[in-house]
Amino acid sequence: MSGTSVIAHNLGFPRIGADRELKKALEAYWRGDLSREGLEAAGRELRLAHWKLQADSGLDLIPTGDFAWYDQVLTLSATLGNIPLRHRKDAPASAVAHTHDDAACCAHTQGSASHAAPGQPCTDVDLDTLFRVARGRAPTGQATTASDMTKWFDTNYHYLVPEFHLGQTFSLSWRQIIDETADAIAAGYAVKPVILGPLSYLWLGKEKGQAFDRFDLLQNLLPAYEQLLQALADVGASWVQIDEPILVLDLPAKWQQAFENVYHRLQHKQLKILVATYFGALGENLSTAVNLPVAGLHIDAVRAPEQVLTLVDRLSAHKILSIGVVDGRNIWRNDLGKSLAVLTAAQERLGERLWVAPSCSLLHSPVDLEREEKLAADIKSWLAFAKQKVGEVVALKTLLTRPFDALAQEALSSSNAAAQARRTSSLIHNPAVQARLHAVKPQDSERQSGFATRNKQQQALLNLPLFPTTTIGSFPQTDHIRQTRRDFKQGAINEAEYQNRIRQEIADAIARQEKLGIDVLVHGEAERNDMVEYFGENLDGYAFTQYGWVQSYGSRCVKPPIIYGDVSRPQPITVSWARYAQSLSQKPVKGMLTGPITMLFWSFVRDDQPRATTALQIALALRDEVVDLESAGIKVIQIDEPAIREGLPLRKKDWQAYLDWAVKAFRISASGVQDETQIHTHMCYSEFNDIIGAIADLDADVITIETSRSDGELLQAFEAFKYPNDIGPGVYDIHSPNVPEVDTMVNLLRRAARELPVERLWVNPDCGLKTRRWPETEAALARMVEAAVILRKEYAGKSSAKARHEAAELV
Repeated sequence: MSGTSVIAHNLGFPRIGADRELKKALEAYWRGDLSREGLEAAGRELRLAHWKLQADSGLDLIPTGDFAWYDQVLTLSATLGNIPLRHRKDAPASAVAHTHDDAACCAHTQGSASHAAPGQPCTDVDLDTLFRVARGRAPTGQATTASDMTKWFDTNYHYLVPEFHLGQTFSLSWRQIIDETADAIAAGYAVKPVILGPLSYLWLGKEKGQAFDRFDLLQNLLPAYEQLLQALADVGASWVQIDEPILVLDLPAKWQQAFENVYHRLQHKQLKILVATYFGALGENLSTAVNLPVAGLHIDAVRAPEQVLTLVDRLSAHKILSIGVVDGRNIWRNDLGKSLAVLTAAQERLGERLWVAPSCSLLHSPVDLEREEKLAADIKSWLAFAKQKVGEVVALKTLLTRPFDALAQEALSSSNAAAQARRTSSLIHNPAVQARLHAVKPQDSERQSGFATRNKQQQALLNLPLFPTTTIGSFPQTDHIRQTRRDFKQGAINEAEYQNRIRQEIADAIARQEKLGIDVLVHGEAERNDMVEYFGENLDGYAFTQYGWVQSYGSRCVKPPIIYGDVSRPQPITVSWARYAQSLSQKPVKGMLTGPITMLFWSFVRDDQPRATTALQIALALRDEVVDLESAGIKVIQIDEPAIREGLPLRKKDWQAYLDWAVKAFRISASGVQDETQIHTHMCYSEFNDIIGAIADLDADVITIETSRSDGELLQAFEAFKYPNDIGPGVYDIHSPNVPEVDTMVNLLRRAARELPVERLWVNPDCGLKTRRWPETEAALARMVEAAVILRKEYAGKSSAKARHEAAELV
C-alpha cells in the first residue's frame, strides 16, 4: 500500500539527558548549589532538546508529559492532588511524627481549619512537595518517611507508590503536564500528552489507614482525570496517550469490567484517546481492550508478537492500531526486515489506521549510541539507543509508505547485514562455557548440610551476639574515590598508585566500622563503579558503554553492561580486595558479590538464547569467585539478588518456570562452599509475598531485606511464612538523608521478634550506602548499633517464645 498514510510516534523519551544533566541539576538543587529557577531552566532545556531531536528525526507525534522531576507516577499523584499529609506544606506536627500513617494524625487535626485531612486533595503543590514525597523531607525540616518505592512492573525502574485513604477525593492540583504540553505546542511541535490511566494508577498504589478497597475510589478519581483532559484540550492537544499497562496482567473481574465504563466517561469531543499497553500480551484482557470506546490502541509486539494478527482481525473498523515493533527495553538494533514483514501484513488490513512505535517508553534505553567511541565496531553495529530507535520507527514508516526511498532502503540493507553478522559472529559462542553448563549435576545446587547444621557451625566459628549488626556492602562514594577511579581509567595514575589509594579507602572503612562497633564488616566497595557494571567488566561475554546511562529512580542512574555472548570468569575479581580487608580486622569481613539473576536483569541481555541459559552461565562464573573467596579466608559471603522479584513474569502461569531456573542459578553460585561459610543475600524494594517460598528455597543462611519505607509491611511475608533461616529487616531508609531515630529501629525489630526467633534476627540498613555522605552515614549507623545494644539487653537469656510474647506486648 505504497503512499498510504502511516503515523510514526513515540511513547516516551529518556528524561535524564545524554550527560545525565537532570541528575546533576537535581543533586545540585538538593545540596543548595542551584536555585529553583536554575533547576527549572535545566529541565526546560532538556525538554526542548528532546522534542527537537524527535521531531527532526521525522516523528509525526512526539510525547509530552514523559518528563518528570523524580518519577512519572509521582508527577501524576501531584497532578491529582494525591500528596500524603505528612509531605504537605501545611503538615501538622502529628502527621510528620506519625510518618507512614497519615490517618493516625486525623484525630489531632479534625475540626481544624488550618489542616487538611488525608482524604482531601492537596491543592498547594510545588517542586519541593514532590521531593518531600520522594526523599522524606517535611516542609519544616523535620524528618518524616518518604513514600514507598517499588519496581515498575518487571523493569529496573522504581516508582513512588501512591497512597490512598478511605473516601479520598482528587482534584487537578499541579499543572506540569499541561504547561509542558502548551510549551511544546507553542514551539511548533505536534504532540501527544502521555498520562498513566486511572485504573493502572489505582492498581499500582496501596491503601493506608482504615481498611478498604482502593478500587472503590475509582468514581472519586475520574473527575480529576476529566479536569486534566479538559485542560490538555484547552492548550491545544488533539491526541492523548493514556497508559494502561495493567491490561497485560491477570486482573480480577471487577477491574477488568471497569475499563469500558471508565473510558466511556473519559470520552472527550476535542481529544482522541490512544490507550497504550506494553510489557506483555493482552491475553484474556484482549476483548476488553479492543472494545474500549477510544480512538486507538497500542500493543507491545516485541514481548508479544503473537497477538498482532489477532488484534488486527478483532479491531473495529474505525480504530487506530499502534504496533510497537522497536524494543523500548533493550539496546539491540531492530531487524527492520522482520519488523517490516509484521507491519506490512497489518497494513494490508488496516491501511491508514496503522501507527508505528517502540514497544514501550524509551525511558528504559540510553540516549544516543553515536557518542560511544570505545565499543568494538562489530558490537556497536548490533546496537541502538533511544535516538537510534526513534530513527528505526521513522525508517519503518518510510519503508511502508515510500518503499523505494533511498535512505530507507539503505537503512534496511544495513539492518540486514548487521543481523546476519551477529548471528554468525565468533564473539558470541564459547564451546567451553557451553560444555561446562551441559555438565552441571543436581548436587551442584545443594549445600552439604541443611540450615540447622550449618547455622551451628557458623555460630561456633563467628561467635556473633544476639542481633548482630552489619551493612549491605557499599559505603559513601566520595569525590576522592570517584577521582581515583577516573585517574586510573584515564592513565593519570598507574596501577600501583590506584591500588594504594583504594587500600587506604578500605582501611578507612574498616576503621570506621570498628569504631562504631559493627559486628560483621564490609570493605566498602571503593573500587566499584556499580554493583553490576563492576563484575561485568571482569567477565567475558560482557561489553560496556561510556554513556549508556538509564534512570533507576530520581537522580539515581545506572549504566547497565551488555551481555552479548557466552559468560565466563577469566580470573578472580574481588579476592585480593577482600583478603586485604580481612587482614585489617579480627571481625569477619563479608565478601560482596552481585548474584546471577541481578547480573542478568540489570544488564542489557542478549536476545538470541533463553535467559535461563545466560543466568546459569553467570552462576557458574560466580561460583568460582565464591569458592576462591572462601579459600582466601573469607567466612561470610554475600550474594546480592535485589532483582529476583522483578524478573518474575507478569502472568502467574509463567511464574514457576522462571522461579525454577532463578533459584537454581542462585544455588549453583552459592553451593560450592563448606558448611561453616555463611552465605548472605540481599533483596530490596520488592513485594515478597508472592514468592516467599522461592526465597526460602534459595537457602541463603542470612537474607537482608528492605522494611523501613514500607513500615515493616514487607516483613509480613516472612513472618507469615515462618521463614526458617536468619533475616535482617532493614531498619532505616538509606535513600533518605534523614538520620533515623533509635526508637523507630527498636520498635521495628520488636515487631519482627513477635513472629521470628530473636536468635535469627540481624540489624542492618535497608540497602547499600554509596549514595550517602559520611557524616549522615556514621550518625545513622551509630544509632543502629545503639538500637541493637538495647535489644540485646532486652532479650538476653530469654527463650524465643518468651521473647515473642514480650515483643508483642511492647509493640
